[in-house]
Amino acid sequence: MLINSDKLIGTPILSMQTTSSISRVSAPIIDPDNLKIVAFYLSGGIVNSSTNILATSSIREYSRYGMVVDSADEFIERSDVVKIDKIIDLHFDLIGLKVETKKGSKLGKVSGFTFTSDNFTIQQIIVKRPLVKSFVDPELTIHRNEIVEINDEKVIIKDEEKVIKQKAMNENFVPNFVNPFRKTEQDFAPARTKTPADKDIE
Repeated sequence: MLINSDKLIGTPILSMQTTSSISRVSAPIIDPDNLKIVAFYLSGGIVNSSTNILATSSIREYSRYGMVVDSADEFIERSDVVKIDKIIDLHFDLIGLKVETKKGSKLGKVSGFTFTSDNFTIQQIIVKRPLVKSFVDPELTIHRNEIVEINDEKVIIKDEEKVIKQKAMNENFVPNFVNPFRKTEQDFAPARTKTPADKDIE
């Protein structure tokens, strides 16, 4: 399942032990080397200021109701996992980074992203366009395969034209088959009852 980042903040953390919500997501912790969410900061519920982190490896399932864990024992301190501790020290935040091409063309800034619910890997970044370009394309969706570099200030992608061309192809796509399970409005329209006027015509 592909999740949009704007649905992430406030997601409930559900305990299998208590069968209830025990906290909520406040922010993701992202590894810039592989664009993978390695953990989440938590707030509210039974968390405290020290054990307020949940590693994604401890999440059993991501359902429409929230993220399911065994119990609150899965909540950790940043020093409990060396890898997570080092990533936190980077102070990396994907949202707000500038996006440019290898040739230096400025595309905008990262306003969001999508990730898979099974392994928490970021698949696409959503780029808000500069004012001049926003009249044509308010935003761009760029797949991770187009990214060549990420640093503290910006995301660098291969080619702007390829991204825009791919977007146009997706928007203009017309399926070459008819879905038998999707009825038309005419199929759903109720049969019209004949009136006396109809009988006169007959």
